[in-house]
Amino acid sequence: MLFRKGHRRKIRLKTRIMDGLIMLILLLIVIVTIYPFLNVLAISLNDANDTIKGGIHIFPRVFTLRNYKEVFKDPILITAFINSVIRTVLGAGFGIISTMMVAYVLSRRDFFARKFIANLFAITMYISGGMIPEFLLIKQLGMINSFSVYIVPGILGIYYIYIVRSFIDGLPSALQEAACIDGANDIQIFTRVILPLCKPVMATIGLYYAVSHWNSWFDTYLFNSGESSLTTLQYELMKVLNNSNTAAAGHMLKMKQNAQNVHAISPQSMRMAITIVATVPILVVYPFVQKYFVKGMTLGAVKD
Repeated sequence: MLFRKGHRRKIRLKTRIMDGLIMLILLLIVIVTIYPFLNVLAISLNDANDTIKGGIHIFPRVFTLRNYKEVFKDPILITAFINSVIRTVLGAGFGIISTMMVAYVLSRRDFFARKFIANLFAITMYISGGMIPEFLLIKQLGMINSFSVYIVPGILGIYYIYIVRSFIDGLPSALQEAACIDGANDIQIFTRVILPLCKPVMATIGLYYAVSHWNSWFDTYLFNSGESSLTTLQYELMKVLNNSNTAAAGHMLKMKQNAQNVHAISPQSMRMAITIVATVPILVVYPFVQKYFVKGMTLGAVKD
């Protein structure tokens, strides 16, 4: 009995030690992950003159909102922010609709070209025409300097189609058969049976589409850089980053002077403020779809 009790105590001690080590490792991972964001936030909320001295970590030393005031005073950044929001909403919305429709068709076993189209889509994941043919195609379609270039080319993600199709394949086929027996056509089965059951995977691919559209800037550079009214927030952030890299260390981007004091906005302060403005909106969206995320990714991966 004493031997068994001692053995159990050793096992409990080892378990506690292992749990402590795991918690310590996870805590370090959290710190490493969160620290860069907190550092950017602290610099964006710190006075530019004080930021030049360095030593800002996770808390601002001289708190100020002037950096954000300067960001939102610039009309081009307001336009870019609005365009990014509209692009993200429309791009994610149309992406979800188109992906769900195509995935549903490919999930139907009675569709005669199911395998052929699925294999054709798979080829496009490995082979592309390249940047120059893509630019020429967009130009011939008349989408240069137009908002449609943000929506149409990326309206369908092949990888997302396979995710949704796998999810639909994991649903009980008896539901579709029962609806068919009740007299429902394909559109009714899709809208009344499939879509309500696919909310988790719709939220998952919706988040993917939203993040992709929100973070995209290269298409703006290629197709809409000549039209300032169609600029996006990430493109403007890219330009600020490039301008900041070419600026001399400690050089003031803007100076505002009155009778009492001098207020300065440095390239680093502007860069950090715009980074926060570009990051926070997508972070706000994520908690609302987080509960669907894991379920949407894994439910269709295993079938009984």
